[in-house]
Amino acid sequence: MYRDFREMPVWQTAMQVATEIYELTEELPRKEDFCYTTQIRKAALSIPANIAEAFGREHSKDKINFYYFARGSIMETISHLEYGKRVNYLSEESVRSISNLLETLAADLNKLIKSLRSNKG
Repeated sequence: MYRDFREMPVWQTAMQVATEIYELTEELPRKEDFCYTTQIRKAALSIPANIAEAFGREHSKDKINFYYFARGSIMETISHLEYGKRVNYLSEESVRSISNLLETLAADLNKLIKSLRSNKG
């Protein structure tokens, strides 16, 4: 059992994704600062935030809901990455790399959710 959410590998991966998204979007056109850049950064940052919030919840149902929110933010981030690739803001390689991390993260969250559901009885 983890004493702190920062010990959780799933949170660590999520924070890695958020950091990589931030770095990836540093060079985007300034015209995107209040639109695309903000949207993708918020989506990416909400993944580790929801995992941390789940950790702080006492009841399994609450934890599961926040893991679902994190999973939704993963899908939102993947969608933003796809857009960035289609409008030639982001390279295929950078999108593929982060998307792979996001897909792994979604699978790990699914395992956590399944585990919590089965332990509920």
